[in-house]
Amino acid sequence: MRPDRIGGALAAAVLLTATGPANAAQAVQVNRIPPVELCAPEDSRLSELSGLVSDGARWYAVGDGGSSVRVFELDPATCEVRSVRTAPQNPYDVEDLALRDGTLWLADTGDNRAKREDVALHVLPPGGGAALYRMSYPDGPHDAEALLLDGSGVPHVVTKEPLGTAGVYRPAEPLDAQRTVPMERVGSVSLRSTRTPGGPVSTAVGSVMITGGSVSADGNLVALRTYTEAYVYRAQDGDVLSALESEPVRIPLPDEEQGEAIAWEPGGGLLSGSEGYEPIRRIPGADGGPVTAEEVGGTSPGGEASGESAEDGLSTGSAMLLAGVAAALLMYLIGWRRRRA
Repeated sequence: MRPDRIGGALAAAVLLTATGPANAAQAVQVNRIPPVELCAPEDSRLSELSGLVSDGARWYAVGDGGSSVRVFELDPATCEVRSVRTAPQNPYDVEDLALRDGTLWLADTGDNRAKREDVALHVLPPGGGAALYRMSYPDGPHDAEALLLDGSGVPHVVTKEPLGTAGVYRPAEPLDAQRTVPMERVGSVSLRSTRTPGGPVSTAVGSVMITGGSVSADGNLVALRTYTEAYVYRAQDGDVLSALESEPVRIPLPDEEQGEAIAWEPGGGLLSGSEGYEPIRRIPGADGGPVTAEEVGGTSPGGEASGESAEDGLSTGSAMLLAGVAAALLMYLIGWRRRRA
């Protein structure tokens, strides 16, 4: 077997093992009500929709790219752009958006090549203006697309990890516009791979990569999403870390092209958005409360959500077997290289 083929087999085995760890969240899927299509953004500036928030009367959205900070106010009835809030800062890669007390927080945390020395938060208060806060990881660069604000307004960044456990980081010191503030790793999130279709990469990978996050206005609900699923956690007093340690409810999402946006509505509804001019959808019953006729009215995108359980991911036995295969392939490759030396 040539070394390139060995390496490919090894990578596949390691990938499958990493997406089904024995200690991954055993989420229970209880929501079978299909998401409801609302409207589709048609503005070209939102072709790469990456972040979304709602204050009840309006939606705010951000897209990847651009040479300045731009937040688009959308009409929830039509998805038309009503206005644009801007700031002169040139962001690197804005990937998520959060809202607290009228202030918008933009997570400039994208880093596909894992080469940034620091990441940033752009904060736009309701009265105008903008503040820029830089932060650095304690353990090297990470790509991250999810921002969660806890009950005290402290930002938590959740990394996007295709091969393992996502890290949860927060500033180790108060944010300071005059200097880069170090972050600390304060938690982790492990998800099992599923068979739900969606996203630009294989299901085994896309179903565990965290691409967005949201905390409800009352601080009692935390949502994380992947390309294929939403995970809902119960929180107390806005305690994000405690919530992420609990067992989430898993909600399969529709087959989105590249779903990265997730947002709680003040009334408890959960919104899902994707790149590629796809419709923004409401997920009825995501908060665990009763579902109203208004929530389920509209066009349903393709029937009931997938009913497979989280156990459709790799079992512990399968993960151990694949780990053994990966180790054997690694030893073979090391031996082959030594013999060639």
